[in-house]
Amino acid sequence: MTATDPTLLPFKSVRYAGPAPGVKLMVTGAVHGNEVCGTRGIERVMAELDAGALRLRAGCVSFVPITNAKAYVLQRRAGDRNLNRALQPSEAPREFEDHVANWLCPLLAQHELLLDLHSFLTPGRPFVMVGPRDNAGTLEPFAHAADEEALARRLGVDRAVDGWLDTYAAGVARRRQAAAAAGRAEAFDLHPRYGMGTTEYMRSQGGWALTLECGQHDDPRSVEVAYRAIRNTLAQLGLTGEPPPPVTSPIEALSLNEVVDKVHADDAFAREWRSFDALRAGDLIGTRFGGEQVRAPHDGWIVFPNAKAEAWQEWYYLARASDRF
Repeated sequence: MTATDPTLLPFKSVRYAGPAPGVKLMVTGAVHGNEVCGTRGIERVMAELDAGALRLRAGCVSFVPITNAKAYVLQRRAGDRNLNRALQPSEAPREFEDHVANWLCPLLAQHELLLDLHSFLTPGRPFVMVGPRDNAGTLEPFAHAADEEALARRLGVDRAVDGWLDTYAAGVARRRQAAAAAGRAEAFDLHPRYGMGTTEYMRSQGGWALTLECGQHDDPRSVEVAYRAIRNTLAQLGLTGEPPPPVTSPIEALSLNEVVDKVHADDAFAREWRSFDALRAGDLIGTRFGGEQVRAPHDGWIVFPNAKAEAWQEWYYLARASDRF
């Protein structure tokens, strides 16, 4: 190893505490190394706290500006693998992200709320991803939906999306069936909870969490979205003593309901899709390598289209309108 080896970089969190009791908040950036708007937004808020321009009056906030140092140094989404999949501690860490998880998961468990800051590949407007409605199910039992919805209304964005973990679990089940039918011997991550990332792990520990997709990776406005969301969160939770931020209304609410994988590297989209492009039932989305046309099964939206996805990885998601907000 050399001195510039990213695996030698220390894990880093910075904690600020106010004099009065209050909520324990955690804010993360660069869970994916090429998504740096959260890092820049966090650095800006930390500079204000260090200079005394912003004061923490209650509770505490822990900032993790760079969650995945290896991916960040390499300026790509992942170091060895996607940190935001199958996130959990490991007794026998093999990949860099396993070591991150062994540090990150206990840190998450020390807090009540997580704001996780991301960006996305194609142009589009920012949106917030919320957890499930309150439920006592086995996949993602939850009791803080009202808290998440209240904060989601005050981040400064006007689109909210839910349905992540159950949609991903259904996709894993289909992936497992397809792999078995094809007689594929490769080792795939096919556990139903493979979709667990930072926010899902926080909820599994009894907390609540929001993922804010701040804009396109290279859009400088995404940094302002991240910064404003942090400031609004601190105010909304009463940590800074500032007036509560305004409520965004109306909010466009969507629910993810299906994830579609590539099955061959040469599966191709019919056009250059962007997240939240509208779909009508029957619209041509793409064509499989063997010539099979892939069409929209219902009216809705395409989300997270990835023309560069590898075979047996997520190609795109579908979403429907929701009455949640």
